[in-house]
Amino acid sequence: MNIQDVHEYFPEMDNIGEEIPDAIRESYERQKDRVVTGAEVMAALQKDRLDPDDYFALLSDAAEAYLKPMAERARMLRKQYFGDNVYAFSPLYIANYCENGCRYCGFNAKSGIQRSMLNEEEIEREMEALAKDGIEDVLILTGESSKYSSVEYIARAVELAKKYFRVIGLEIYPANVKDYARFREAGADFVTVFQETYDPVAYEYYHPHGHKRAMNYRMNTQERALMGGMRGVGFGALFGLSDPLRDAYSLGLHAHLLQRKYPHGEIAVSLPRIRPTHGAEEVENENRIDEKKLMQYLLAIRIFLPFASITISTREGESFRNAAMYYGATKISASVDTGIGRRTEENRKEAEGEEQFVIDDQRTLDDIEKDLAEMGMYVLRNDYIRL
Repeated sequence: MNIQDVHEYFPEMDNIGEEIPDAIRESYERQKDRVVTGAEVMAALQKDRLDPDDYFALLSDAAEAYLKPMAERARMLRKQYFGDNVYAFSPLYIANYCENGCRYCGFNAKSGIQRSMLNEEEIEREMEALAKDGIEDVLILTGESSKYSSVEYIARAVELAKKYFRVIGLEIYPANVKDYARFREAGADFVTVFQETYDPVAYEYYHPHGHKRAMNYRMNTQERALMGGMRGVGFGALFGLSDPLRDAYSLGLHAHLLQRKYPHGEIAVSLPRIRPTHGAEEVENENRIDEKKLMQYLLAIRIFLPFASITISTREGESFRNAAMYYGATKISASVDTGIGRRTEENRKEAEGEEQFVIDDQRTLDDIEKDLAEMGMYVLRNDYIRL
């Protein structure tokens, strides 16, 4: 079964309404033809708290001439709310089976990659190896397949993770409220879901089949996770798929609206760019952004969402990630492997699966800690005590 319109839902999906998706689209429609002036950019930088109009101004082409004052403001806010601390985490992929047809992803259902799904013993070996690297904050990932990575399979992985890590995040397929309640009961703290793109036309093209085709269901994932009791939620757009200005604006606004509606929830934002991968169709180059534009978006989000955590992944290189941490980002991944079962030799022999995409920054946690220390920044393994 497939849905024709990306605004539809599959029968088993929770429908909690369209309040947030509608608000994002309506706000962008009001902004999209706006011509921003330098005076509006400077006015936004003078405000204590920005509104969506100010945020759009900082994302605009007009703001490219004001990157220095934007960087100064972002650095001040980063230091005010986070000090010189950087929070470290590592992703742990436990399965790469997927039922979606995403044209840009190496895990897509039609890709010929080697598939794998770790059993409990293998998961625990991976976790033990990762914990020995000094990681205390783990992000558990699977392909988007409830058939292979069931709710109970993921919940069991979370229960195992409690033996080794203080903070446990999930980046899996979007689920229903009761499922998030189950994950929370098992010990999960955070849920991250990348919207990929907020443009319905592009979204339809890049997601021809599978549950991911239900765009509004995906957009409401963070709210369902909070309704299920999760401590925090993460947002992300994959820059390069569609109009980057639309995606950057919609991404920040999405996080802003959820923060206002659920002030108790912790908010995190990720800013990945498309990376080379096997088994995926070519993505057009016209929407790709360079490092300068990515930095502009990072600075704008830091100023607009001063309390939010911001992550720059290993899709980016060392020098950019270091600069991003200094000016606005707060969380960094380390000791990363996007393949399955490759952290121990035993698992490599029994359950190795191919990676989702090619990473750029391959530093270990110790490497990153040393590099950031030279910049006067300090890596925190954790600031959370599980009671």
